Amino acid sequence: MDIEHTGRAEDAALDAYSRVVTGVAARVLPSVAALSVRTARGAGAGSAVVIGPDGLLLTSAHVVQGARDGSAAFGDGTETGFRVVGADPLSDLAVLRAERATVEPVELGDADRLRIGQLVVAVGNPMGLAGSVTAGVVSGLGRSLPARDGRVTRLIEDVIQTDAALNPGNSGGALADSAGRVVGVNTAVAGYGLGLAVPVNATTRQIIADLTADGRVRRAWLGVAGVPVPLPPEITARTGQRRGLRVVEVVPGSPAGTAGLYLDDVIVAAGGRPVQDGQGLQRLMLGPSIGARLPVTVLRRGAFVDVIAVPTELGR
Repeated sequence: MDIEHTGRAEDAALDAYSRVVTGVAARVLPSVAALSVRTARGAGAGSAVVIGPDGLLLTSAHVVQGARDGSAAFGDGTETGFRVVGADPLSDLAVLRAERATVEPVELGDADRLRIGQLVVAVGNPMGLAGSVTAGVVSGLGRSLPARDGRVTRLIEDVIQTDAALNPGNSGGALADSAGRVVGVNTAVAGYGLGLAVPVNATTRQIIADLTADGRVRRAWLGVAGVPVPLPPEITARTGQRRGLRVVEVVPGSPAGTAGLYLDDVIVAAGGRPVQDGQGLQRLMLGPSIGARLPVTVLRRGAFVDVIAVPTELGR
């Protein structure tokens, strides 16, 4: 009797799991396109997700690297040309615009709310597979993925690691939660049975907005480098923060130098947000920070000191 009851419970659980996955597929797959591009290096393919009612699509920057345009095909047989509005290799995101109206856009979620063990579904539309759906769980959060644009290298933060298998051509496709909200853009295979996705969160939304409006992402520059260090126990007790960023380099004449940041200062907050590592500071260095007053709180010889920095535009 116990075995029979257990069997029924397992069947019910599997049925529920199946309903979730099929529901997400039904909701997201129609809005995922198969991309075909051609560059000087040859033909390429990938996936993209419709994010706007006016034919706006989101994909991985490496999928359209070196391309100005291409074609997008949907599961219902619809095909359209597209042009690349803007690509940002440092976040591995690109925005495309279809030549004509496409299917309904997906709903974007918030990857910052994901938890390890949470069910996710990877949806792509690689050429020749007529749509690809795999399911798994979030197996890691907070990972970083190196990205390079010319001489500039940065880390894509808070990358989502999942065991939902990624098929060839799935880059640029959607990673969705159980409600069908897109919380990531599939970007790379991390190893056997693992995949990575760029998170959809407030930072990503700002990047998408910049690419859509300007065709590029404007980044701010502070002119400081640091290493994470543990904070003294009494500071942790007061603030609840365990780490800060010790300043190991200040570029002469930079916004950080002008503001009065010094070697061995420990940055604990910037813009009203805790800073525990370089990525925490990097997260603030997007377009809106350029030319704006940025309050920075540092720990200097055991005392808190507040300075005001005004970041300038990187590369300008």
